[in-house]
Parts: sequence; C-alpha cells; structure tokens
Amino acid sequence: MLVAGALFATMGLCAKFLAGQFSGAELSFYRSLVGLVGLGGFVLVQRRTLATPHWQGHCWRGLSGTASLIAYFYAMTQLPLATAVALNYTSPLWLALLSWLWLGERFRGRQLAAVGLGFVGAILLLRPTFSGGQAGAGLIGLASGFCGACAYLNVKRLGAAGEPEWRVVFYFALAGTLGSAATHATVWREFHPVELRHLGLLLTMGLAATLAQLAMTRAYHTGSTLMVAAFSYSTILFASLAGLWFFDEVLPPIAWAGVALVIGSGLLAKAVGGAPTEKEEVAPLPVEED
Repeated sequence: MLVAGALFATMGLCAKFLAGQFSGAELSFYRSLVGLVGLGGFVLVQRRTLATPHWQGHCWRGLSGTASLIAYFYAMTQLPLATAVALNYTSPLWLALLSWLWLGERFRGRQLAAVGLGFVGAILLLRPTFSGGQAGAGLIGLASGFCGACAYLNVKRLGAAGEPEWRVVFYFALAGTLGSAATHATVWREFHPVELRHLGLLLTMGLAATLAQLAMTRAYHTGSTLMVAAFSYSTILFASLAGLWFFDEVLPPIAWAGVALVIGSGLLAKAVGGAPTEKEEVAPLPVEED
C-alpha cells in the first residue's frame, strides 16, 4: 500500500510539473488515454467482449468519474499538492452522506461523527485557499471528492448487476479520454502541443496511476482492509514531501490540522461503514470471466 501511495503521489508530482503547459482536462485526458491503451490491449489479448446491457450505469459512472478526475487534476495544478490530495480524499465522507440520502442506508452515530469531523477538516483546509485567492480551486478540489463518491455509487450498482471490474474500468478510461478531450475543447479551446520534453512526464503520470491501482488492488486482496485503508493516506504524506522538496510548498498549521481531521474521519468512516474511496473501486481487476 505504501508503494501505491508513492505512485499516486508521483502521478500528482508529474501533473504539477506539467501544470504550466497543460490544463487539468488535458492531464486527465493523457492519464485516461494511457489506461485505455493498456486495457484495450488486455481486451484484445484475452479476447474479452465489451458488449454490456448496463449502458446507463456505465454512462453515469463515466460522467461522475471523469468530472472527479478533471477536478482533481485541476486542483493539483493550482493548489499545494498535499492540499489537493487531501481534498480529494474527502470522498469517503461524501460517500457516507450520499449512501444515506440516495440508498437509504442507516446512518449510525459514529458515521455521523466521522462525516462531521471530516467536513470540519475540509473547512480548515479551504481556509488558506480562500485567504490566498484560490477559493475556486479549493472548492473544485472538494468537488473532486464529491464526484468520486458519486462514481463509486455507480460502480457499486454495476458490481451488484454482475458487471466485471475490467469492463467497468475500460469504459471509465474511454469516458475519461473522450470526456476530458471534450471538456478541454469546450472550456480551454486550444490543445497544447506535446513536446518531446513533456512526453516522459506524461507517460510516467499515466503509468504511475495504473501501477498504483494495481498495487492498491493487491494490498486490499491480501491485507487487512482497515490497515490498508490507513496506509492509503500515505499518499498525502508523500505528496506533501514532494511538494516541499520540488516546489517549496509549506502548509500552514491550520491546513495540517485539516489534513489530520480528514484522515482521521476517513478512517473512522471506513471502520464503521466500510466506505472505500473512488481509487479503490476503480482499480483494474482483470480476473473475472464473461
């Protein structure tokens, strides 16, 4: 799980280095494209079928997941890396709330406490962004966690319908590639040229994200769920160290207090409700037969 955390932080670091050249939607596009090519190769080699009766579920999952990805990459290009990652990790809190509102799941007292503490932490994280004139980027980072939770709900429904994980991930990669390209074309209009000096970072970003998902999947298959969940927050630590080392990003004490509350509340939400993050559920698991 520590390997996955380091790889997710590497993805964010690459996005940070590329922020001056590419928009968040472009970075989301290239990250999704690498996954699409890899999964497309798997489908061809294994001769799997992409036919599915659950198009509506894939569409909703693709829309919410792509929105989360674009918002996450945008936040990483605008905010300190640790702040952007921590705001994205509010997804278990949103998930607990949405499961209560949409699925009618019982909201236990400790879940309520976890959600309350988590959103206090998010507010503390957002305070420096508001005072630094980055309120919009901070709210978009928070929205990435919300959209990630919405995506998980659709993944959960697709899983309950018997849809294999690799097919869910393939269509998400497809939606992420097309949706990110369409978003950039609509909002930013002009695509930036990919120069040779950018190619290595773009490939590293996509490969790091894919390998991180594989490492996380193995960790959840072989280790204690709560222990692995605890180590999943190592991404925030690695991101903060990378931001400090490469970009001199130093979070104020109030932001660190917010990070601590988000981590603690997320672990509490997982312990009492088993609410996974978006990254955990979309990890490619090409093991099920059609």
